[in-house]
Amino acid sequence: MTNAEMVVGALCGVVILLMFICIVATLHMGYTKMDEILESLKNSPCITVRAPLRYGGVWGKLFLAGGIANIVTFPGFYMRRGELNADDLKRLCPQLKRKMAVMQWGTIWLFVAMGVLVTLGKTGWLK
Repeated sequence: MTNAEMVVGALCGVVILLMFICIVATLHMGYTKMDEILESLKNSPCITVRAPLRYGGVWGKLFLAGGIANIVTFPGFYMRRGELNADDLKRLCPQLKRKMAVMQWGTIWLFVAMGVLVTLGKTGWLK
């Protein structure tokens, strides 16, 4: 194994660790802030459809928090389809919106980074 392959392997390990940290942060938000989030977004059909996931245990909380983070990060898509109420989105706490957006973009970039690292490792460019 070459040094370049070792570095790519180590970077993959760092990305996996950061993914676990994102999952823990999402679960923390799901367990501590979900009542506030759901109360703020109660008039939005895309949220009310997902709301029963809060009783689905750890996986339900994870899917609900991740889904809401996606909705808050990319609201235009849901507003065009009439699934997100603009007044609800304005009512949501700005700090929570920022945390969810950072969480969502961080997860997206970690998946991109992992894809790039795996592609580098599999194509043989490191030899």
